[in-house]
Amino acid sequence: MQNATERLEIIRTRIERARRRFGPPPDAVTLVAVSKTFGVEDIRPFLEAGQRVFGENRVQEAHARWTERRSEIVLHLIGPLQTNKAAEAVGFFDVIETLDREKLARALAGEIQKQGKAPRLLVQVNTGEEPQKAGVIPADADAFIAACRRDFGLQPEGLMCIPPAAEPAGPHFALLAKIARRVSSSLRHPAWEFSDFLPLSFGRVEPAG
Repeated sequence: MQNATERLEIIRTRIERARRRFGPPPDAVTLVAVSKTFGVEDIRPFLEAGQRVFGENRVQEAHARWTERRSEIVLHLIGPLQTNKAAEAVGFFDVIETLDREKLARALAGEIQKQGKAPRLLVQVNTGEEPQKAGVIPADADAFIAACRRDFGLQPEGLMCIPPAAEPAGPHFALLAKIARRVSSSLRHPAWEFSDFLPLSFGRVEPAG
């Protein structure tokens, strides 16, 4: 049976093979290891193998798991964020991938100004338009991103989606890229000029243990 480190290396190899096939430069692809629900002992082999980018679903759990090693890693918030946790999220995370409503945009903008710290922001798009899942529906993405910039002074720099579990992921990833191009065209702003470097985060479960 493969151990966690061997599994991680297999995933990295698959990413590199895809990167070579489709052409983005080496630094254009980042593997985010989802550490939610795992204990410190489970995560340690990945740290020892050089993994430094991790994703967490909840602010409180991330604090408990990472406070002592916070300076060693890049931490993404990949779970839904409540507005009453905005202050903690801004203070603790490097990237918040789940910006999806104006109330949250307002809360994040206030905390960014107050703390003088601005995590990178991605807008979550509900590409499957699943009622139980968070995220802006595709048709509303342009207007929401424009409102984030215009009304709250935020600078979202990419998009995130979690495809429906029962559907092929590829069409949803393609839709996210299409939305990114559409938003870039509608905003006509250098920060959103579409290129291979525009952050697109594709949530997909790939067991590593």
